[in-house]
Amino acid sequence: MKTLIAIVAWCLLFVLCWPLALLALVLWPVVWLLALPFRLVGITFSALFAFLQALLLLPARLLGGRSGPQYANRATA
Repeated sequence: MKTLIAIVAWCLLFVLCWPLALLALVLWPVVWLLALPFRLVGITFSALFAFLQALLLLPARLLGGRSGPQYANRATA
């Protein structure tokens, strides 16, 4: 769905201002390449925080602590 919206927006831009649409088409790979390191850093930090959370919650899990929403409905049962 996101791709369809992007294509329709580009077609609309092409009708309204074709030089700008062609410039956007040519510069999009450059922008994608410039954004790639930031995406990799974001993935790395996300993995690091997930690891730290698992590491900090490990003692509670080993001692039988309940974790997360999977046990949310146990109080009513």
